[in-house]
Amino acid sequence: MKSDKFHIGKKKFNSRLIVGTGKYKNMSECAKAIKISGADIVTVAVRRVNISDKKKPLLMDYINPKKITYLPNTAGCFTSEDALRTLRLAREIGGWKLVKLEVLGDRKNLFPDMIETLKSTEVLSKEGFKVMVYCNDDPLMAKRLENVGAVAIMPLAAPIGSGLGILNKTNIFIIRKQTKLPVIIDAGLGQASDAALAMELGCDGVLVNTAIAKAKKPFGMALAFKHAVIAGRQSYISGRISKNLSGNPSSPIQGII
Repeated sequence: MKSDKFHIGKKKFNSRLIVGTGKYKNMSECAKAIKISGADIVTVAVRRVNISDKKKPLLMDYINPKKITYLPNTAGCFTSEDALRTLRLAREIGGWKLVKLEVLGDRKNLFPDMIETLKSTEVLSKEGFKVMVYCNDDPLMAKRLENVGAVAIMPLAAPIGSGLGILNKTNIFIIRKQTKLPVIIDAGLGQASDAALAMELGCDGVLVNTAIAKAKKPFGMALAFKHAVIAGRQSYISGRISKNLSGNPSSPIQGII
């Protein structure tokens, strides 16, 4: 497993678990949960997390950007214009080019607006950004995102923060089969077994925020997700047995006494 590195663009990471920095009680709790999770990448909502006002607590004071890769995202953006402005600001503040794009279409279910998302991905790619894209679980749209320059496809498992787990395994499996890009499940996971399932489907990683931050014991859940991702990946690359509707005895039937 040590040689099984997680690649996004030209960057390599040890952990396939990406953790969000929102919804924790405070930054100290957030930092400890991330450390326990073993994550190498954390998402940062540029509109919501303080990364520039030195008069207030800075995320960098708790999570060292020299040790953990910051992934600026456009959480809370509902138009292409807002998303583009947000990520250009992130590049000015921290020089970040590896970014997570999400353009939401409605305020209740928080599904992505794929027309605005596709348009934004193309613009950002042409500007030199390495765009990881939050999208719905539509294989056709995922392929279009790849065609306009996305560096990672991030289909939802279920609505953001819902905890419903993976609702459409078939579409996720198709997305995985049709692209060479990293496929990272983003949104809707509720427990560690959801992450293991995502990895067993062949996904390259998972992004988790609410399931850890709002768990009764966030630190314990962070550890559970860490091990679930590792186990799910090991299961996938080990190759599962084929499914069969009839039984097959574990012990040989020849030479029975």
